[in-house]
Amino acid sequence: MSAPPGNWEGQSTARPPLFNGQYYSWWKNRMRDHIVGEEYELWDIVTDGPLATLKINTEGIEVPNIRADCTAEDLKKWEKNAKAKKWFVCGLGPDEYSRIQSRTIAKQIWDTLQVAHEETSQVKRSRGTLPYSQYENFAMKEGETIQEIHTRFTTLTNELKSLGRIIPKKDRVEKILTRVLPIT
Repeated sequence: MSAPPGNWEGQSTARPPLFNGQYYSWWKNRMRDHIVGEEYELWDIVTDGPLATLKINTEGIEVPNIRADCTAEDLKKWEKNAKAKKWFVCGLGPDEYSRIQSRTIAKQIWDTLQVAHEETSQVKRSRGTLPYSQYENFAMKEGETIQEIHTRFTTLTNELKSLGRIIPKKDRVEKILTRVLPIT
């Protein structure tokens, strides 16, 4: 999971992380953490949607619910949807906003961004090929400190995790102990 270059200070807890089209997997994890930290149930709205938006009318045809048909619980879910949508809208740069501006449901926004930046599971798997190869061939660079190795290794394994390739802790520890650290 590549992170933006530069010296990053802590960001505001009042504002969502900004996504400008680069470093999607980094932003995605930070946005999920931001929304969950704001209100845990909001994440359910993002992943599952607020509620069924259709009802069956007297002719047996599915039609959209109107506000008068909603229960207090339904309205609470729509309120949570609006809050989650607000976090997305406030966390997107102009180009990304134009991609989702017609969406009204937070789940649709999240799904649209995922399709645009992760595409299909097959593409996602193929994107994981290079980082996995880098993991397999990971070695200490000349003059690199232990902290630099750790940071680079953690970044690589986090990127693999975000792509669906989870390396068990035992294997990560073994990699560091046997293939990365120099033998003295």
